[in-house]
Amino acid sequence: MNKNEFENIEIDDTKYKTLLTKNYLRRKHYTPKDPNLILAFIPGTIRDICVSTGDFIKKDQDLLVLEAMKMKNKIKAPFDAKIKGVNINVGDTVIKNQVLIEFVQ
Repeated sequence: MNKNEFENIEIDDTKYKTLLTKNYLRRKHYTPKDPNLILAFIPGTIRDICVSTGDFIKKDQDLLVLEAMKMKNKIKAPFDAKIKGVNINVGDTVIKNQVLIEFVQ
């Protein structure tokens, strides 16, 4: 892209002709979240795991307990599914956005 070259972008069904900044061009592109993955929403420690690989689960069933900042957060199933994989163990320290459990619908 040349420095003074206009680009066409579309936002909410409206087309604009504009110059794009370097920061805009280097931005991290949006990728939709995979509904078949349970990610750690906060860094913490796994205190309990209530499911195993191969289990069939129902919506709102307890999956695990993630302790963060002295609070125990129960993570529940968002929908009915089968557990494809449990990627953590009790006592593991996890980072934000780490994959904890995978589903197969």
